[in-house]
Amino acid sequence: MTKLEEKLSRRDQILQSLAHMLETQPGARITTANLAREVGVSEAALYRHFPSKAKMLEGLISYIEEVIFTRINRILADVPDALGRIEHTLTLILTFAEKNPGMCRLLSGDALSGETDRLRDRIHQVFERLETQLRQILRDAEVHEGKLTMVTASATANLLTAVVEGRIRQYVRSEFKQPPTGRWDEQWQLLQPALLRERQV
Repeated sequence: MTKLEEKLSRRDQILQSLAHMLETQPGARITTANLAREVGVSEAALYRHFPSKAKMLEGLISYIEEVIFTRINRILADVPDALGRIEHTLTLILTFAEKNPGMCRLLSGDALSGETDRLRDRIHQVFERLETQLRQILRDAEVHEGKLTMVTASATANLLTAVVEGRIRQYVRSEFKQPPTGRWDEQWQLLQPALLRERQV
């Protein structure tokens, strides 16, 4: 293993340990001392890879963004219609959340109490980016499919984002007992007819 590979793998190990602690210690404030014990290194060793705990948390947020939006781009390439794109996108996020409970504590802001404002801003930007993507899908439906939203595209995208965010918050509040995908199929059947209508000629 090269020095670079060793450095990268240790960095990833730190982030994985941090995500695990967020999952297994809900409500607890994670310190660098506790994290160092979890990883099996000294605090000084942590700081060789990250200058601060905030940067470690930011590393996890960057991972969330990369995974979610890379997969959304794949959905946009593979799924031709707006309703299909929306369903796949929302299901993707809810499934990602369910499989990564520790990340949900970041997405809900639960793990960011007392942390720097920059981290809360980053989470805000994740949801803003999602809402922008949903709004663009809805606007594309008008251009390419001749379909209109029941209300404005902005209001519809905001509602869909709120649904996702609310389900993630429920998951955290239930200490990961109420999965984000639970009853989602039924709820999507309720939401779907209220999103788009055919344009009147």
